[in-house]
Amino acid sequence: MSKNLFLLCPTDCLEETIDIAFKQENYFYTSLGNSFDSDRETLKSIKELIENKNIGKIYFVLSNDNQIISDALKGQFFSRVRGLKKFYDEIMKWKEQSGLSWQTSDRKFAILSYYLNEKIKELRHNFYFGINNNIEMKGQIYDRTKQTFKDIYPKFICVEKHLLN
Repeated sequence: MSKNLFLLCPTDCLEETIDIAFKQENYFYTSLGNSFDSDRETLKSIKELIENKNIGKIYFVLSNDNQIISDALKGQFFSRVRGLKKFYDEIMKWKEQSGLSWQTSDRKFAILSYYLNEKIKELRHNFYFGINNNIEMKGQIYDRTKQTFKDIYPKFICVEKHLLN
């Protein structure tokens, strides 16, 4: 049976919901807005957990009504919380990127997809050496009104803006 590691925002309170939806053995790592810092100690702890518990899948999960993401997109009242200013700047970058390539009624889903794809890419890059590369990494967005998890848009749809001179 596959074991899962879920990277979550603590404001979403999804641990119990995930345990019901994903019947495997589940582990959790939380950081505000899923903005975990990929510093050496954090990566070491995550790697040790993956190896010690034989984890086969990693999920980056945010709810569609995440308080931290919503604040980043609107008022930025929490921007003075340590580490959130940089995170808020990232969210605004992905908001701009999604506006360049998406015309959708659910722009927030596109922004969350851009952001979670970037977090997956960052973790893959940091895990490239020293960990089993067969670990599946996915992004999921939880829709509270429908009480469902939905896969994020694939990374090849979330195109980054590049300038050519």
